[in-house]
Amino acid sequence: MSNGHAFPDLIGAATGVGSLPGTDAREAAKTATGALEHLPFLPELPARGPGADMIGRGAGLLVELFAQTEPSGWRFTDHAGRDTRRARSWLGEDLDALEEFTQGYRGALKVQAVGPWTLAASIELKHGEKALADAGACRDIAGSLAEGLRRHLEDVRRRIPGAEVVLQLDEPSLPAVLTGQVRTASGFQRLRSVDRQVAEENLRELIRSLDAPVVVHSCAPNVPIPLLRRAGVAGISLDFSLLTDRADDDLGEAVEGGTAILAGVVPPTDQGLSDPAGSVQGVRTLWRRLGFAPELLGRRVLVTPTCGLAGASPAYAREALSLSARAAQSLVDNPE
Repeated sequence: MSNGHAFPDLIGAATGVGSLPGTDAREAAKTATGALEHLPFLPELPARGPGADMIGRGAGLLVELFAQTEPSGWRFTDHAGRDTRRARSWLGEDLDALEEFTQGYRGALKVQAVGPWTLAASIELKHGEKALADAGACRDIAGSLAEGLRRHLEDVRRRIPGAEVVLQLDEPSLPAVLTGQVRTASGFQRLRSVDRQVAEENLRELIRSLDAPVVVHSCAPNVPIPLLRRAGVAGISLDFSLLTDRADDDLGEAVEGGTAILAGVVPPTDQGLSDPAGSVQGVRTLWRRLGFAPELLGRRVLVTPTCGLAGASPAYAREALSLSARAAQSLVDNPE
């Protein structure tokens, strides 16, 4: 059920979701590589402004499609404008910084990009409605994003030749897209739900076209785990605090099928943190409930914060990543 690219075989691994606080690319790269031995990541710094946010960075990756910010948000336009140039320039800066802090690195490395459905739910067409309302526009976005991501992955591999690159697609809007909960541009109504098969095929084609294992991250409730597995993901990244018992079967089947689970358990903003082992207690409980062998836990489950750390203080962001790393190790040392 995957695109042929399995998730790297890591033991006791942790990673970040994507965003970090502040505007200093070198400081962010130092944090994202220093705290995470097994799966460092390319940070995003939304505090820099439009173009550094998830949607703006995604728009900057598109090939032959351009978007700019309007008072209402992001909107497609005919030419690359200031916002697109800024998004690309910041991505280049972030890659320069990561390259500097990964000299000689060999191993797994994660990069993130917004997924096609969240892009379509977030960017307006020229006449003003969300692209999600237009099936042709949704296909165009997915195709353009696929080409942009291929170029991006090539660039990362050229800069960091020892990296085994994992791509994370951020799809926070996917559950809303599937259930007809995305608001129209005016905000007064909701757009029709997208057919689940169409959503799945769109993702499958994108994943298939990329030469890397793909993880989908969604920090929303009701993540469609079976749909994502059929689309070929190598891993699924979830906010564990939003899981209900209803997800047990889907998670169990995912683990049995070899899908990596990235468990978001560390809070994303400053709060008194419990001990690392305590933060993954819920993961151990779930593992026992599903009836899996304890020694598999640290191989199949990675630990992350529940979502991006853009809203945290720099000191807490570093602490949250190192806590994630210690919690991941505790799943190996004390799986029960």
